[in-house]
Amino acid sequence: MHHNEDFIDLLKVLIRQPSVVGAEHSFFRVLQRELEERGARVSWYNGLLVAQGSKPNSAMFSAHIDRHGLICTGPNEFQYAAFVAGNRSDLLGNSVSEKLMMKIVDRFQATPVMAYEPWSGAYRGSGVINRAYVCEYRNNLIFEVEGLEHLVAGTPVAFTDRLTVRDGLLSGQLDNVLTAAHLVHLFSLGFQGTAFFTAQEEAGSSWRYLLEWFRRFGGPTNRLVVVDTSPYPDRSSADAQSVVLRRRDANAEFNPETITMLEQFCHSSDIPCSFKDSYIEEQNRLAAKEGRELQSLGSTEMGRIIAASGGFVQGATLQVPTTGYHTMEESCSLKASSDFSRLLGKVAGLEEGNLEKGGNWG
Repeated sequence: MHHNEDFIDLLKVLIRQPSVVGAEHSFFRVLQRELEERGARVSWYNGLLVAQGSKPNSAMFSAHIDRHGLICTGPNEFQYAAFVAGNRSDLLGNSVSEKLMMKIVDRFQATPVMAYEPWSGAYRGSGVINRAYVCEYRNNLIFEVEGLEHLVAGTPVAFTDRLTVRDGLLSGQLDNVLTAAHLVHLFSLGFQGTAFFTAQEEAGSSWRYLLEWFRRFGGPTNRLVVVDTSPYPDRSSADAQSVVLRRRDANAEFNPETITMLEQFCHSSDIPCSFKDSYIEEQNRLAAKEGRELQSLGSTEMGRIIAASGGFVQGATLQVPTTGYHTMEESCSLKASSDFSRLLGKVAGLEEGNLEKGGNWG
């Protein structure tokens, strides 16, 4: 499976740009440049960048652009940015569970990092994570970084990242720069609808910025499609499908008409798909028999905005299956990424000729 070279080049550029949760401004600047070069009209709002073509209501997609990283909170002291941005690092009982902290504590040992100025993206130095521990006094996860002792509190620190293309896989910190890059590339193929790029999804806040826009400018909709990555435990389970759909998540049920539309496009385009909620329910049936812990259905931007808006904004999710979720080695197959792009084109109403012109998809 050959992937479009223009898309790969774009993804390489975007994945090198830092976009730590709560400090996404500089990445929005990069996105604005790439989108405007492709003919989109770009508007900035708090926590939200909106790119539109000449037919903004023809199709609507949303991708979050924040990635995990650290934030300096004191002299040679750094905390997990998603916890800080989500106000889950306080002393009032709202801190992160010990189980989640222990899951993360060894995940980024010896990982190279880079500090940057959040508005301009200016480089502020590089280092390596040499220790992570749970502070017993604050019940919080603390990182120590060699080489960034000079930073002042409030400086974001991104995991140093680059795209790897090897053995039919795209690898890097893909969540969620991968599908954001797909939306930017969609404008290269002639997309004239609307693409939203949201901040702070990893902190659970992105839906607020999106809902604010719809209440002010867009009115109600049932056709919003939220794109993202979707984790699987191993390569074989990820490769069982090219795209992942959902009927619901832990927050809400999704719009059945939009789900049916996506499923029909998959079938008509010979794109293998599956439903993540059905997969989790089956895994939980097996886990219950074996006495293992059950999985949550997960929480998505789509589910959050449906629940919070009382159905004012509805739609469905469209996801790319990956392994190594929330690590520096998150991977998806080139085939899945290519099929995902073809499906986006179908939903966007692009002509087959434009899709073929955009690259070799077969």
